[in-house]
Amino acid sequence: MTVAEPVAEPVAEPAAEPAAGPVADAVAAGRLPGRVWFYSNYHCNLVCTYCLTESGPKVARRELSRDQMVEGARQARELGFTELGVTGGETFLMPWLPEALAEMAGSLPVVVLTNGTLFGRRLLDELEALAGLPVALQISLDRPDPDANDAMRGPQNFRKVVAAIPELVGRGITVRIATTVESIDDAELDRLCALHRDLGVPDDDHVIRPIVARGRALDQGLGVHAALPELPAELTITADGAFWSPFGPTVRSGALDTDLLITRTTQPLSVPAEAQLRLLDDRPQGEDAALNIR
Repeated sequence: MTVAEPVAEPVAEPAAEPAAGPVADAVAAGRLPGRVWFYSNYHCNLVCTYCLTESGPKVARRELSRDQMVEGARQARELGFTELGVTGGETFLMPWLPEALAEMAGSLPVVVLTNGTLFGRRLLDELEALAGLPVALQISLDRPDPDANDAMRGPQNFRKVVAAIPELVGRGITVRIATTVESIDDAELDRLCALHRDLGVPDDDHVIRPIVARGRALDQGLGVHAALPELPAELTITADGAFWSPFGPTVRSGALDTDLLITRTTQPLSVPAEAQLRLLDDRPQGEDAALNIR
């Protein structure tokens, strides 16, 4: 890079002290997963057949604020968590999200889930600031054929996603692909993997996960039934409270499911984190999450 005039050398900040306390100890020991999730919102521009939260354009938004998420990220780091997740709804309906992600990444690495359909030129330009930061965009792509993919996710979903991914990769932004299916045969999976490789996403950044029978999926007769022992204990913060897992704060017939609610209190983050840890400690030894869902 060419510099027109001298620039002062940055002053090195002192290394942060390692987090200490029961949550940090549990994460370090592998008893508590290191990721904290934030549901930025529940509304969405799509109405997917298997959506856990019955998201759509007209649902209750149930938004977290930018400040809540940035402060939550800071507290997560101080408690000893190691990663952050952001999900929805469609997360990029929140206009402040690109800047918030950059701030959150200053605390911990972030993965943000998105349907990949909103990446017009303006949003792509805003996201350029994330290049080189520990932020990954996890984009949903379920099938290698447009018709099969769009039958579950909505018209033109496939076209928009395969157009957006190389634009993001070309800007230096890490992209992951999430495939959510009841089943997929080897030939179809091979074609899907060939597609994501052609789009610039390596195999290590392709996640395949089952449909979970909660929310709209349950009404459609789709998915595997998962109770608390099968779900990863990844603390999940929403506008309605803190939940056991990102698969917890689901919605059916417009009503929030509370069977996996930990606390209504979300601030300070230590309150739900320590409550979840107590629940983990009360579980019989050997009851680990059995489903490969993330």
